Amino acid sequence: MQSVEAYQKERRKAGRLRKAGRCWQLYLLLLPAVAYIFIFNYMPLYGIQIAFRKYSARKGYLGSAWVGWKNFNRFFNSPDLWRLIKNTLTLSVYSLVVGFPLPIILSLMLNQCASGGTKRVVQNVIYAPHFVSMVVLVGMINVMFSVNSGVVNTVLEKLGHERVLFVGQASIFPHMYVWSGIWQNVGWNTVIYFAALSSVSADLHDAAIVDGASKRQRILHIDLPTIMPTITIMLILQIGQLMNVGFEKVFLMQNNLNLQTSETIQTYVYKMGLQNSDYSYSTAVGLFNNVINLILLSTVNMITRRMGGSGLW
Repeated sequence: MQSVEAYQKERRKAGRLRKAGRCWQLYLLLLPAVAYIFIFNYMPLYGIQIAFRKYSARKGYLGSAWVGWKNFNRFFNSPDLWRLIKNTLTLSVYSLVVGFPLPIILSLMLNQCASGGTKRVVQNVIYAPHFVSMVVLVGMINVMFSVNSGVVNTVLEKLGHERVLFVGQASIFPHMYVWSGIWQNVGWNTVIYFAALSSVSADLHDAAIVDGASKRQRILHIDLPTIMPTITIMLILQIGQLMNVGFEKVFLMQNNLNLQTSETIQTYVYKMGLQNSDYSYSTAVGLFNNVINLILLSTVNMITRRMGGSGLW
């Protein structure tokens, strides 16, 4: 029995090799992408050991003293720990709850637009903010909400209200961060849903119209079920990045007045690693953050698969 199984295994292996040999051009085209991922994503994993050492650039990786979990214990006992986690989760969950459904709703609405010209104009308008650089976006926020000459404060003053230092209030920072991000990215995030909606057969809509279905019913029973696998995958990916708020925009909007709510794990890692040259500690914090993301991604993917939905693997 074992010899038969071994023979079948060899046959399958030979069949795979022959198939790969016939498609060697495709594998050759794939080689640069594989090399890129290996060089820039897998090779740097060797440096993770810095988190478990008292790293010295002069001594190198292997020459630096091994300290085990000391850097992690330092972070877990830090008075900033819960503030950093709270700020990171607040911005991430806020962005997810508000920003995730909007592209779906917008794409479903535009997909029902009868005028092709109107649809193209609206798409171009909502795509445009995505190409505004982060530095320019934060500069626009500072100009618009300036306490002295900003448009928003000028309007408030005309309405009889006092001028407000928006960029310096910790309680306002999460709202400014999230809603400016939605303005910038909500249109661009509809692209993938438009691509999914393009696979909906027109015959289904024609049959539904003949049966007397309204636009709302066609959206709920034809369009939405069609893009549900795409929605599931996108949700899994976003939850897997829940602890990664992003560094650039937060850091640019950050100042000493709003630091209580704007200091996240990413900005903390930057300050500890590059400004304070505490490489081992900052690596430990970053590794902790990525492990939490991996756990979240795996958990949500497992739950989705058990519920009968689509998953990443």
